[in-house]
Amino acid sequence: MRVLVVTAVAAERDAVCAAAPSWDEATLPGGYPLRRVPGPPVALDVLAAGVGPAAAAAGTATALTAAALTGAPYDLVVSAGIGGGFPPGPGEAQPGGAPSGAPVGSVVVADAIVAADLGAETPDGFAPVTELGFGRVLHRPDEALVKAAAAAAGAASGPVVTVSTVTGSAARTAELAERHPGVLAEAMEGFGVAEAAAAHGVPVLEIRTISNAVGPRDRGAWRIGAALAALTDVFRTLPGALTSATRAAGESHHP
Repeated sequence: MRVLVVTAVAAERDAVCAAAPSWDEATLPGGYPLRRVPGPPVALDVLAAGVGPAAAAAGTATALTAAALTGAPYDLVVSAGIGGGFPPGPGEAQPGGAPSGAPVGSVVVADAIVAADLGAETPDGFAPVTELGFGRVLHRPDEALVKAAAAAAGAASGPVVTVSTVTGSAARTAELAERHPGVLAEAMEGFGVAEAAAAHGVPVLEIRTISNAVGPRDRGAWRIGAALAALTDVFRTLPGALTSATRAAGESHHP
């Protein structure tokens, strides 16, 4: 199984690669450096594509195209990195009664990858591009892969929103939470990665380790180092989870 992992910055890429004993380096068209972690069972190519959905989409598309042209396309794309966690809404709970929200230090696997600010402001509030009659704002990863990755990492699963401007106020936090019920995390790249993956017909996952709370920016409360360490832990468990999920899917199609 070949998996492309796309992060925003080098620190996130390094955290992913820290889960492996060794890696090789290559260079993609456009000068993108790529780290290659050999399998089996899962070979990971790890790319730091840049910050924001546009950079993420461009880097992901470059890597996917390069792989396809060599005759060895990827089986999965994972958008990975740190992110902000939403507090639980009133009365919200995860299935089984576990607290909702995503506290600092937790891990989130997206069951919906949502473009939160792709649309237009109207007198009645924000309208996503889908209400304007074009585009899309949502990708839903494969449910079995989400469950397997979340179970292996001890993660919550729920919507993760992609924004081009990081939320910095309580009012904006409340607005996003109202428009996206059950939202767990905010980041800046997932939807761009998902768009590129969809264009190539490749499944996608988004995994975020929570470094800070969404809302008024309090740098003193951020735990970036701990979130990067948690990202390393996730990628120690992810290859086995993907292998098990893929094997189970194959067995279900061949009784």
